[in-house]
Amino acid sequence: MTRQEIFDQTIEIVHECVPETEGQVLEENTVINTDTAIDSMGFTMIICRIEGTFDIRIPDKQWEKLYTVGDVVSAIEKRLK
Repeated sequence: MTRQEIFDQTIEIVHECVPETEGQVLEENTVINTDTAIDSMGFTMIICRIEGTFDIRIPDKQWEKLYTVGDVVSAIEKRLK
């Protein structure tokens, strides 16, 4: 799976879990909390969906350090190798 495919699927998951983001342009450097106004409950839903979709597990301590969409994509990409 390419980085672009992971990115596209991640954006799709964000829009599904937090419909208010539909129509927003999300890029690699988009800061999840501040640029999108996704609250902690929305982010938790995104985490669960990402881990289920990609069949991976990212430790909670690492999620706390993921700020941008690109950070999330990189974490997914690392676990898929």
